[in-house]
Amino acid sequence: MKQKNMFLLVISLELLFMSGCAQKVGIKALEPAQIDRVSNTKKITVTNFKHDSVSLSNKIEANLAGFKIEGKNYFTMISRNDFNKIVAEQKLQNSGLVDPKTATEVGQLIGAEAIISGNVGRPTANDTNFYEKRIRCADKKCKEFVYYNVRCKKRIVGLSAEIRIVDVEKGDIIFADTLNDNSVYKHCSDDERVIPSTEIAAQKLALNLANEFTYKLTPHYRYFDVSLLEDPDIDYNDKQKELLEVSLKYIEKGRYKKAEGLLKRLVDATASHSYVPFYNLGVISEARGKYSEAKEYYTYADNLMVEPVDEINEAVVRIDKLIAKRAKTRQQISR
Repeated sequence: MKQKNMFLLVISLELLFMSGCAQKVGIKALEPAQIDRVSNTKKITVTNFKHDSVSLSNKIEANLAGFKIEGKNYFTMISRNDFNKIVAEQKLQNSGLVDPKTATEVGQLIGAEAIISGNVGRPTANDTNFYEKRIRCADKKCKEFVYYNVRCKKRIVGLSAEIRIVDVEKGDIIFADTLNDNSVYKHCSDDERVIPSTEIAAQKLALNLANEFTYKLTPHYRYFDVSLLEDPDIDYNDKQKELLEVSLKYIEKGRYKKAEGLLKRLVDATASHSYVPFYNLGVISEARGKYSEAKEYYTYADNLMVEPVDEINEAVVRIDKLIAKRAKTRQQISR
């Protein structure tokens, strides 16, 4: 009897959880680079970083050279060989982090608008030993158990790098920061996992740092989910309920145009008194990248609200931010 009651309780909780999960639509939003000034200096050279045993400069150069936005290269890469040649010919000092004066002198000669330089720290590794408790059967029928300890090791590998971007024309520093990352690995005597060497782990960390740095310099897409409204806000008749339900099914299948037509029919059927179809139309427009249209629908829904609705409040604030961010991104791309 107890098992039956427990089963019913689990089923009830699962149904309650499922009923609380609103249908959602995935949104792909284009956002600007964090370091806006880089968009004015897209002809870039990456120097050989000092103490770069992990080839961080090569990874950054590869990232920037391969980065495309809307199918076009975002940066024009200037060969570092040209940079090294000029430094040698002019007998300039290059200690890793290029100073603004040197960047201006060399950059103008090789046609670069910005120079990226860096100083990579030595990879660090810290190993600690410890024990973990295990349990096993003491007999074939597992009526009794035995506890025992196994020896384990944990390794923390860290990597840091100072990176600087200098504007050649203005002769000042666009960006200067120290990036850090670390990884934690564990191995116990009874498992098959192998702790990588410090060198291998450091290579992975270098790739992480290169990706983090590239992310700061480039426009990028952000992905998030937006909840739909599934329940009527006013008294719907059977036909109106059907229009809402079927529109949600088409949205779930990615048939936005079909769902849009049904929701517009629902707007007419409710004499434009229901905010639900207006809001869901806004979500569809937002998912299709039609932000101005989405804002109009969200505004209609907002004006029809009597009591605050979280989804609509969030949408009104979110769409204005998306419009502003996309405008800034377009500026960065077009420079």
